[in-house]
Amino acid sequence: MMGDGIQEEKDYEPQTICEHLQYLFALLQNSNRRYIDPSGFVKALGLDTGQQQDAQEFSKLFMSLLEDTLSKQKNPDVRNIVQQQFCGEYAYVTVCNQCGRESKLLSKFYELELNIQGHKQLTDCISEFLKEEKLEGDNRYFCENCQSKQNATRKIRLLSLPCTLNLQLMRFVFDRQTGHKKKLNTYIGFSEILDMEPYVEHKGGSYVYELSAVLIHRGVSAYSGHYIAHVKDPQSGEWYKFNDEDIEKMEGKKLQLGIEEDLAEPSKSQTRKPKCGKGTHCSRNAYMLVYRLQAQEKPNTTIQVPAFLQELVDRDNSKFEEWCIEMAEMRKQSVDKGKAKHEEVKELYQRLPAGAEPYEFVSLEWLQKWLDESTPTKPIDNHACLCSHDKLHPDKISIMKRISEYAADIFYSRYGGGPRLTVKALCKECVVERCRVLRLKNQLNEDYKTVNNLLKATVKGNDGFWVGKSSLRSWRQLALEQLDEQDGDADQSSGKMNGNTLNKDESKEERKEEEEELNFNEDILCPHGELCISENERRLVSKEAWSKLQQYFPKAPEFPSYKECCSQCKILEREGEENEALHKMIANEQKTSLPNLFQDKNRPCLSNWPEDTDVLYIVSQFFVEEWRKFVRKPTRCSPVSSVGNSALLCPHGGLMFTFASMTKEDSKLIALIWPSEWQMIQKLFVVDHVIKIMRTEGGDANLSETQYISEPKLCPECREGLLCQQQRDLREYTQATIYVHKVVDNKKVMKDSAPELNVSSSETEEDKEEAKPDGEKDPDFNQSNGGTKRQKISHQNYIAYQKQVIRRSMRHRKVRGEKALLVSANQTLKELKIQIMHAFSVAPFDQNLSIDGKILSDDCATLGTLGVIPESVILLKADEPIADYAAMDDVMQVCMPEEGFKGTGLLGH
Repeated sequence: MMGDGIQEEKDYEPQTICEHLQYLFALLQNSNRRYIDPSGFVKALGLDTGQQQDAQEFSKLFMSLLEDTLSKQKNPDVRNIVQQQFCGEYAYVTVCNQCGRESKLLSKFYELELNIQGHKQLTDCISEFLKEEKLEGDNRYFCENCQSKQNATRKIRLLSLPCTLNLQLMRFVFDRQTGHKKKLNTYIGFSEILDMEPYVEHKGGSYVYELSAVLIHRGVSAYSGHYIAHVKDPQSGEWYKFNDEDIEKMEGKKLQLGIEEDLAEPSKSQTRKPKCGKGTHCSRNAYMLVYRLQAQEKPNTTIQVPAFLQELVDRDNSKFEEWCIEMAEMRKQSVDKGKAKHEEVKELYQRLPAGAEPYEFVSLEWLQKWLDESTPTKPIDNHACLCSHDKLHPDKISIMKRISEYAADIFYSRYGGGPRLTVKALCKECVVERCRVLRLKNQLNEDYKTVNNLLKATVKGNDGFWVGKSSLRSWRQLALEQLDEQDGDADQSSGKMNGNTLNKDESKEERKEEEEELNFNEDILCPHGELCISENERRLVSKEAWSKLQQYFPKAPEFPSYKECCSQCKILEREGEENEALHKMIANEQKTSLPNLFQDKNRPCLSNWPEDTDVLYIVSQFFVEEWRKFVRKPTRCSPVSSVGNSALLCPHGGLMFTFASMTKEDSKLIALIWPSEWQMIQKLFVVDHVIKIMRTEGGDANLSETQYISEPKLCPECREGLLCQQQRDLREYTQATIYVHKVVDNKKVMKDSAPELNVSSSETEEDKEEAKPDGEKDPDFNQSNGGTKRQKISHQNYIAYQKQVIRRSMRHRKVRGEKALLVSANQTLKELKIQIMHAFSVAPFDQNLSIDGKILSDDCATLGTLGVIPESVILLKADEPIADYAAMDDVMQVCMPEEGFKGTGLLGH
C-alpha cells in the first residue's frame, strides 16, 4: 500500500490525508517514541479537537474516505485493500408465505450494528440482528408472483464475512420521553473466541474469530465522555491499553477492563457485574468490538517501510534522540548540582546551630529552600521580618532561625542579600509595645469594672470630659478588637487610625468599610472635626474614667467639659431650621392648592376621555414624582420650581408621543392635568412648554367621529427616529446584563418557553396587543404637520437629544436559580456558551439555549442578531441523564442540532 502513486522527493512532507496516515503507520512501526502524536493527521482531516465526537461515526466516515481515495490507485492490491480487509456481504431476504417466492436485496457492510437493549450476551445480539421478522396486517408484503399483498417473513442472511469483523454495540439510543440521546450502561458479555459459522448461510469455511480490540466509552452521558482503546498485539498476543499518551501493557497477556468499569456511572445506580468465565468478559462501557479471523500461522512480522517514509521516521527519531540527550544532560547537571549542594550542606550542617558563639537570625523559609535541591538558591531576603523601625519584629522570631555567625558569613558571601540581623537586631520599641498590649489585655476586665464604677459618680465643675454614649456602650469590645489587631499584627509600618491597623492585603471594599466604622469617641465629632452640638449623643465622665479609657485609646479625640460646640454647626443649624420652616410652608401651600395631583385621585384618562372637558394638559411624570417627594418630606428634599416639559418634545418643539402610545406603553411617562389644575400649576411653577390635547368633532362626512389634536403637534421624523434609536440601542449595546436560568422543572420550561400556553386571565387586552409598526398613524389622532417642512438636525445633535429622552425601566428581577452575565451585542453565541460554562459548569456542547421559545443554535451568530437584548432571560437545559423532561416533548425541543463531522475532511469526498 505505502508508496504507491507517490513520487519520492528529497524533502518529502506528507500533505494529503492518506499520506499523513502512511506516515502515522510508519511511526507506529519504527519510531523510538513511547507514543505517537497524531496532530498532523488530525489537522489534515480538519477535525476540531475541542469538539466531542462519536467514534463509530468517525470509523464509518473514515473507512468510506479511505476506500474512495484508494479506489483511484493503479495497484489492485492497494485499490481493494479496504474491501478485502473489512467488507462483508449480507442479503435482505423476503419470503412470501403463500407461494414461497424469495426476494433478495444484496448489501455490503463494513460493520454490524447490534442492538444491546434487553440482551446480556453478544451472541444474543447477533441472533436478534439475524432474526426473522413477520410481515402481517398493514405491513404485508406485495408479492410480484402472487400480484397481491401477502403475509411474509423477512430476515438478514450473512453471505460472507471479512477478515476483520467490526461489531458496533448500539449504546447510544434515542429516548422518546426526553427527546434526547442517552447511553445504555448495561453489561454485555463477549468471548475472546467468536465462532460465526452458525450465523452464515454458506457453511464449511473458516469463521472462527479472535478478539483483537475493544473500544471503551467511559462516562454516563451520550454527549460527553472519554474513549479508551484495548488492542491486542497479533505477534506476541499481549494486550495494551491506550489512554491518550498513556500506554500500558496488561499483565499475563490478558485483557483487563476492571478499572474502566468501576467509573461507569454514579454509585447510587450501580448494578452488580455478572460473573464471567475464563476467556469471556463483561462490560457496561464496551462500544466497539473488533474481531480478527483466526489464522493457522502467525502473520509475517517483516514489513518493509518505503525509503521516503523511513527517512521521515529517521528524522523524527533523530529529533527524539537529541531531546533524550538534552534531557539526560539536564538530569546530569541536576545531579551534579545536587551533589554540590549535598557537600555544601555536609560542610555547614555541623556549624549551623548557634551555641555560645555570636549568632544571627535568618529566614526559616530561605533555609528550607536552600536545602531543596530542585530550586536554585536565591539571595537572602529578611525584609519581611522587619518592623516599622527597620529592626527585627518580635512577632517574626517564630519564622526565623538562629544560626551561628560562621554559617551566616558563608551564606552571605555565597548568596548575598540582607539585611543581616545580629543579636542586637531585635526591636526594643516593638518589644515594649508588645508587652504593653499584653498587659492591657490581661488588665482589660479589671479596668472595665473600674470604669463602670467611675461612671456612676456625678461629675462636678469643669473637671469632666465629653464621651460619646455609643463609645461608652462598646468600649470594651472596641478595646479588645484593637488589642487583638495589635497583638496579631505583623506589619507595624502600615497606617494606623487610633490604633486600628489596616492590613495591606485587604480588598478595597473591606478597607472602605473599615474606614467607615467610627473609632472610639469619634461618634461625637461633627463634620468639621469639632464637638457636635447634640448633647443627647454624649455625656460627661470624670477625669479618672477618661484617664483609664485613654490608656486603651491614646489617639481618641479629647473634649474637656468646658470645650465649646462647633460654631459652624450652630450657624448651619439655625439656617437649616429657617429653611425647614420655609420648605414646610411652601409644601403645605402647594399641597393645599393641588390636592388631587398629590393624592392621584380623580385623574383624567386618555383611553376614557372625560365628558366634561375638551382640553387636557400634559406634564412629565418625573415632575409629578419629584414634586410629591418634596411635599411628603419637605425637610429632606428641595422644592420643585419648574415644570420641565422639554423632555417630552423634540429639538423642533414637536411632541414625541402619539395618542395611541400615550394610552399604552408611554402612559407611565406622562401625567394628565385638568384645566383648573393647570392654571394653578402656572402660578406655582415656571412652565417651559405648554402641552395640551384637544378633542374635536369630525367633519361633514362623519359628524359622529371624534378626533384628538395635540399642541404642539407630533413630529413624525423625530418620533420614528426615537423608535429606531431605541431599537438600535437594544441591538448595539456594548455592555448589558442578561439572565440565564437553568431548567430544573418541567413547569418552568413550559411557562417560559411556550408563553402562549400560559396567558394569565388577568392580563388586559392592551397588554396582549402587539405594538403597531413604526410610523403607522393612529386614525383618531391628527398627526399632520400643517404642511410645514421640518428642519433637518445633525446626527450628533440627535444622539445628544436621545440621551435626554425619558425611557421606561426594563429592569428584570432576578429569581432563584438564575445567574446574571455581562454581555455585548457583538459577541457570538459560542462566546456566551463559554461564559455559561464557567457559571454553571456545563460544557458548551451540552448546552441547549432558548429565548422566548426560540432555540439558539448558530454558534457564529452575534447576540444582537439573535434577538438577545438587555435584561433578556435565556433558558439553559443541560444534557444530563439525571432529569426527566417528558412533559416538554410536546411543547418544545430545546436540544441543539448535531452537526457531527460537518465541515471536516471526512465529508469532503
